[in-house]
Amino acid sequence: MIRQWLTMVLMTVALMAAGATMPENEVLSENEQAQTNCPKENPERQKKQEDKQKDREIGSIRKTIRGFSAIDTNYIEPQHYNYTVMLQSTSTYEIYTLKSSKGQELTFAPDVIMKFGPYFGWRWFFLGYTFDLRNISFGGSKQKQELDFSIYSSQIGIDLFYRRTGSDYKIRNARMGDDVDVSQLEGLPFGGLNVGISGFDIYYIFNHKRFSYPAAFSQSTCQKLSCGSWIAGIGYTKNSLELDYDNLQKVVEANVMPVNTVKIDSGLMFSSVRYYDVNVSCGYAYNWVFAKNCLFCASGALSIAYKHSHGDTPEKSDGFGFDFDNVNLDGIGRFGLVYNNTRWYVGMSAIIRSYNYHKSRFSANNTFGSLNIYAGYNFGKKKRYRNK
Repeated sequence: MIRQWLTMVLMTVALMAAGATMPENEVLSENEQAQTNCPKENPERQKKQEDKQKDREIGSIRKTIRGFSAIDTNYIEPQHYNYTVMLQSTSTYEIYTLKSSKGQELTFAPDVIMKFGPYFGWRWFFLGYTFDLRNISFGGSKQKQELDFSIYSSQIGIDLFYRRTGSDYKIRNARMGDDVDVSQLEGLPFGGLNVGISGFDIYYIFNHKRFSYPAAFSQSTCQKLSCGSWIAGIGYTKNSLELDYDNLQKVVEANVMPVNTVKIDSGLMFSSVRYYDVNVSCGYAYNWVFAKNCLFCASGALSIAYKHSHGDTPEKSDGFGFDFDNVNLDGIGRFGLVYNNTRWYVGMSAIIRSYNYHKSRFSANNTFGSLNIYAGYNFGKKKRYRNK
């Protein structure tokens, strides 16, 4: 009896399985038959469809690129030209302060440096080179060079920079301890310091449709109505500082009173220091249109920076700490004043940066700024403006 029930159950399951699969097989057969009877698609029609798909993809890319320059023309007048040439004068000032935990402090700064150079721009791209007329020969130990490359759109800005500041520093301020007269050190030339800096900044402008950062700093647009915007960015900077501490010790000993009574703290005695700085910044900028074609811009930002430093000292066992990692606050300020009638422009801009490094036995502050005075000419009018 049980055997008969099992046989019936197995037969029922087999019939249900067969019934479930039969319609699917019939559908597959009908689809195969339909595919067999369907005529092949015209190759020319297929090619046209592929071309349309490619055009749609290219159109999406163009929309994405144009989105970076999307603006509200009630607030911003777009650039009418493709190219620009400019002559710029740049005055730079730098201060390097080194301080030990025992209270000794030295501040170095060169004289204000004036440099001249040409710049060329094409749409978003801006490239220039400036040089110090007093040290125009290449390869000299005091040669100063600066190379800047910038890309500006309404939403995003990118700055790349490389600077070599030379070795003509002076001791601007010194503190060697109580009852030590350092007046003879102040203003004394010191050629044992070489500094270099390179890096990049990338920043995003939130109110980019109404606020134009390029209007103040790249002259590629014109701000028509006053407006402000929050700005956020990231950056990377590499600083190198080489110090001839033996020469510094001799200079200090010979120029402090009483003579030969001061020894530089071991924390300040290093031959080279390299700083690697990665930062995230946030700030605010405002464009004030105080007359037709006239603009004043003020921008400030604070950055939280992670720093890694490596230094070489006379004795690696002195506890200086050649490698250290820490987090500090840095700052950057930008100011611009410009007249721009879309064809000709003239103006000035200033940038001030401050970098701080702190450890238990050693700290440093590097502040440098530049003042640019420029005049330029736009040419190569875009098609949409040629009949205006």
